[in-house]
Amino acid sequence: MESQRTGSPIGVGITGLGRSGWGIHANAFAGLAEQFADVAVCDPNPARQQEAQQRFDCRAYTNTADLVADNEVELVIVATPSQLHLSDTTTALRAGKHVLVEKPMGKDLAEADEMIAVANETGQILTVHQNYRYAADFIKIREIIDSAVLGRIIQINIAIHQFQRRWDWQTLKQYGGGILNNHGAHAVDWALLLIDDPDPEVFCHMEATPLYAGDADSHVKLLLRPKNGPLIDIELTHACAYPQASWLVMGTQGSLVSDRKTVRWKYYDPADAPPLMLDTQPTQDRSYNREELPWHEGACELDADFGSDVRQLYHELYATVRQGAPLAITPQSVRRQVAILEKCRELSPV
Repeated sequence: MESQRTGSPIGVGITGLGRSGWGIHANAFAGLAEQFADVAVCDPNPARQQEAQQRFDCRAYTNTADLVADNEVELVIVATPSQLHLSDTTTALRAGKHVLVEKPMGKDLAEADEMIAVANETGQILTVHQNYRYAADFIKIREIIDSAVLGRIIQINIAIHQFQRRWDWQTLKQYGGGILNNHGAHAVDWALLLIDDPDPEVFCHMEATPLYAGDADSHVKLLLRPKNGPLIDIELTHACAYPQASWLVMGTQGSLVSDRKTVRWKYYDPADAPPLMLDTQPTQDRSYNREELPWHEGACELDADFGSDVRQLYHELYATVRQGAPLAITPQSVRRQVAILEKCRELSPV
């Protein structure tokens, strides 16, 4: 249903002014003034409150309950630590606010289902900050896969490799920390958009390493095997000093590789190659079969600036709230991802 305030900026309240709330969401709204107005913020840190007031001329609160009582707030951005996502999201929904909650949506399926149930009960919009769905590399890679130039896709490797020590709250399980929640919420979301199976077979190995001061996982190997479609190999680690390609796509007619800044692909058209005929006779020089295939190559330099994916997400959310457009990122679609992450924790508890 189209909003009665059609055309006016959406009044936004951000709860949590940390890395995501300030560095991602507040920065995005600064460039989206025609569509969003940051009218209120919430954070227990007085210095962060003051910083937001100076930047946005907004009201500042110490707790979420006071933020959602603000009549000018229509949309609440839940960017608090992960263990608070459920309570902050349901509080906002029950106060009659639309909600965008940061990833991970919840610590488990029970939390995701409770959020969805409250959204259905209240009739408010609930969405999740899966901004990587709008990432330039993912959009280009999906376009090339869909073009079929690589043939039938056999395997897709997604790697998020770093060598890094951490000692913040995201290294603690009690706060929903760990690389599976932090990076897996993006990588698994990508994977599920590339296969047509709501319940793929899952293999997972996770480790807590001395690279984290806390007890959460810092190394994850995850395989998704759908009933039909490519095997998905996901590797998330802070223990790799020699990072591999972020993307490797292997097909029956070629392959694709990407470092997230450049996408390169190489393929051949079987119609341009000699027929493949079985020959069981010994080769004349005892060598392996070899031929020169008629290769085609493509490359794309990605020029998307930092934050363009977030802005695109918010453009589409504005269209939903103000113009009645279908919700682009439904909580039900993210629930599938939460289910995979929960399965990983069951298969490989840390």
